[in-house]
Amino acid sequence: MSATRVLVLNSGSSSVKYQLLDMRDSSRLAMGLVERIGEEGSRLRHTPRGGGSREWTGPIADHEAALKAVAEELSKDGLGLDSPELAAIGHRVVHGGKTFTEPTVIDERVLAEIERLIPVAPLHNPANLTGIRTARALRPDLPQVAVFDTAFHTTMPESAARYAIDVATADAHRIRRYGFHGTSHAYVSRATAKLLGKTPEEVNVIVLHLGNGASASAVRGGRCVDTSMGLTPLEGLVMGTRSGDMDPAVIFHLMRVGKMSTDEIDTLLNKKSGLIGLCGDNDMREIRRRVDEGDEQAKLAFDIYIHRLKKYIGAYYAVLGRVDAIAFTAGVGENAAPVRAAAVAGLEELGLLLDPELNAVRVDEPRRISPPNSRVTIAVVPTDEELEIATQTYALVEDN
Repeated sequence: MSATRVLVLNSGSSSVKYQLLDMRDSSRLAMGLVERIGEEGSRLRHTPRGGGSREWTGPIADHEAALKAVAEELSKDGLGLDSPELAAIGHRVVHGGKTFTEPTVIDERVLAEIERLIPVAPLHNPANLTGIRTARALRPDLPQVAVFDTAFHTTMPESAARYAIDVATADAHRIRRYGFHGTSHAYVSRATAKLLGKTPEEVNVIVLHLGNGASASAVRGGRCVDTSMGLTPLEGLVMGTRSGDMDPAVIFHLMRVGKMSTDEIDTLLNKKSGLIGLCGDNDMREIRRRVDEGDEQAKLAFDIYIHRLKKYIGAYYAVLGRVDAIAFTAGVGENAAPVRAAAVAGLEELGLLLDPELNAVRVDEPRRISPPNSRVTIAVVPTDEELEIATQTYALVEDN
């Protein structure tokens, strides 16, 4: 294939993130973000290779206008959507259910199935669909590929994916653990194997994707066997604004005793819980500053966050039986040394040793933060979901 460029689009309800990559060397030719689509104060920030960001604000009415603005910015750098070097557009799609287990060339059947899954991803799939339809209208001749957040987790055995509720009810409403952040977990688990000098099939890795949204996965021989998020991204670890694991009876209690509506509880658990609910902040840097100043509420929030994280490390150690590496990734995982240190503190009997000096170093490359004598490698592995989407997209269209 002579065309080697892939445009990656991540369409949210009021935003579009994008990157243009050249797959000959996986280099970034340009990247940017359109924010507040359809709102007052719409903004586009565009950065070509080599720097020199351009930013402007103005009315951007919808996703069609947003993508046309992106195309115009790319054209200024000689990288327009009409370029014959553009091989495909890769779209991040949050929920693929059980149907989509790998990247998929988009056609009307695929669009219909993504739409059918809206009830289990009401915040994400509609926006993803809007971005896909807009991009297809702009370049109907170009292959467009959906890469699903859930796909990497479809290898989980039924014993991990099933909830212990009535089977007929679960099947009728597609209730099961799907997992999310799959492109990140896939990329980081493979990058960790490379750091160890092994193939993904040779290693067992616990991946800790810690950002404002957070998830853990147990990866055995390159295949996910368990993950912390479930039917939705609400389950699992304590997050910036999400509660994570919780007794489901709390919901009934809030309805009966607190007289809260379903929408009010949904907002509480997804937007007003987690770290922000515990201490009023969801920025780990600010929480750590408050902890260092003796703020008891911030310390409690941090301790709850770490307690849940440590529980998942132990649980996934048990699931895997043998762990070769634990990889910290995403905004908090890559940058918050105190979180990494606290998460593995006291787990020396499991072979987890941390080198404080290595842990304090900040670089953009995958690195070990455990000493040479540690039985389990502890690593910081920067994630690259856009590169993962581009790689999967290009591999698919190159083969066809």
